[in-house]
Amino acid sequence: MLDFFSIFGKGGIVLWCFQSTGHIFTPSVNALIRTVILQERGGGSNSFDHESLTLKYKLDNEFDLVFVVAFQKILQLSYVDKLLDDVQLEFRDLYRQQLQGLRPGLEFRRPFERVLAAAEEWGRRQDNQPRQMRSFEQSHKSKKTVSSMIERPHEQKNQKTVEKEAAVKESPPPTPAAPASPRNGSGAGELDEETMALNRMRLAQRLGSPNASKKKAAADKQKSPKAKKTGKAPTQWDLGGTNKDVASLERTKDKDGVRQDTYDSKLVGQMVGGIKDLEVDSSDDDDEQDEERQVRLARTKESGLLSMFKGLVGNKSLSRETMQPALDKMCDLLIAKNVAADIAKKLCESVATKLDGKVIGTFEGVASVVKTTLTESLMQILSPRRRVDILRDALESQRKGRPFVMTFCGVNGVGKSTNLAKICFWLIENDLRVLVAACDTFRAGAVEQLRTHVRHLNNLHPAERHNGREMVQLYEKGYGKDAAGIAMEAINFAREARLDVVLVDTAGRMQDNEPLMRALAKLIKVNDPDLVLFVGEALVGNEAVDQLVKFNQAMADYSAAEHPHLIDGIVLTKFDTIDDKVGAAISMTYITGQPIVFVGTGQTYTDLKSLNAKAVVHALMK
Repeated sequence: MLDFFSIFGKGGIVLWCFQSTGHIFTPSVNALIRTVILQERGGGSNSFDHESLTLKYKLDNEFDLVFVVAFQKILQLSYVDKLLDDVQLEFRDLYRQQLQGLRPGLEFRRPFERVLAAAEEWGRRQDNQPRQMRSFEQSHKSKKTVSSMIERPHEQKNQKTVEKEAAVKESPPPTPAAPASPRNGSGAGELDEETMALNRMRLAQRLGSPNASKKKAAADKQKSPKAKKTGKAPTQWDLGGTNKDVASLERTKDKDGVRQDTYDSKLVGQMVGGIKDLEVDSSDDDDEQDEERQVRLARTKESGLLSMFKGLVGNKSLSRETMQPALDKMCDLLIAKNVAADIAKKLCESVATKLDGKVIGTFEGVASVVKTTLTESLMQILSPRRRVDILRDALESQRKGRPFVMTFCGVNGVGKSTNLAKICFWLIENDLRVLVAACDTFRAGAVEQLRTHVRHLNNLHPAERHNGREMVQLYEKGYGKDAAGIAMEAINFAREARLDVVLVDTAGRMQDNEPLMRALAKLIKVNDPDLVLFVGEALVGNEAVDQLVKFNQAMADYSAAEHPHLIDGIVLTKFDTIDDKVGAAISMTYITGQPIVFVGTGQTYTDLKSLNAKAVVHALMK
């Protein structure tokens, strides 16, 4: 039995509503709108589960209407899809008549009950009718024969090509030209051996043949006096030393052998305030096309009744068949730009659902409409659904007398410790004292790596510049210890020392390593950090989806909490190595729905950016 049926416009106005029970459906409908419709996460599926309810929806793109039906999740109602189609056809006719002034009001109660009764009767007949199994000839497997998989390019020629080849065959052959007379009079038009050798020599001289050069060099060597044989010259490195002078490469010690930390003091003061946006390189032509596209979007974008009346007078309606070539091209483009294959297909399917039945103008092309809609969908995916302001949250925690805790997790080798040091430098630049918790007790050298970063950061921001306060401290307990216990001790130490931020560095772990995933879930459950950041590479494609899904699943399964703490944000590293293949940003945000907080782009502490959604989408679609 249906519990809820609502019809509303994309502008948010509810046109008609049916509710059979006293259950409050507002949170479920709001979750559907916020999570699926606005974020373009339908992926071709019109079903959405929220708590104990299942919601199904259908879009009418011609009139900008949304039809939503809700029922209990435990029920198996086979007639819901048919009900949505029938109600859409019935309601749009009444709605068109009202817009044209042929109907004074919009009374839909009786038509809905009639359509609902017919759909329920159809569902009962379908349930009582025994289902017959498909024969082998009706299945898709029967069509996948060996002969169908063999490519035959000669059979794909069109009729014009065949006719042209036939005409060429029927035409008389051209009269051959008279053979040139031989140079030395061989009598058969063939060159003698002397002429062929001369021609080969000329060709070698013209092309700069290596063999000719070697022969000439050998001849010159025989004529010149015998030179003295010398040994191989030492390799000159960029740092001024030789391959035998390794000591000259050591820059951390002076002439007396005392260790001296070298750092570039010019980095100080470059990251005060917010982080600069990421810039993706593009040519001037692409920038001009992007500006023209934005102007065209601003001119053609309409909403409400204006777009509705435009649909009434339009003359071209989109269908899946007409959009399929453009969708296939867009899907291949996204996959080539490193978007996960499944997500690229879901995005294109979502665009097809959004545009199916939409009426476009006479001078609008199908490909341009599909590309514009896909661009808008990508912008919505990359735009964060919630505010992520670390500086503001850290200052709020400081006012409450407790440290702001950030935990970094991810697979091996993605750059967790390096990007943790970059974020630490940014926090110090904004006058926040930081404690780094060395909770990577598995990898050899992890603590020493953090110790080196802390020493360099303190050299960049010495205590003398901050009224005798040490800006960065390291909390370490060695290797082989419990990471959750070390993190708890570090947070307590920061609270007692009145430090502002705690950065928890965890060990890199593969998403299929159950013991390490249990340890990570324990660390997050015991310490309850303010922000859990997943550090991922921009180089990965399909692997990013598997990593994020399994990390979130492990945190949910192994935490034993009613509301487990999952990933709150993403740190995207090695972004400077991918050129315009920026699809990993789409894959990660689509899977988790969480924003990309930081983007790592280089090897210095200042190489930390925030994601520019417009630049990323522009790089994807060009």
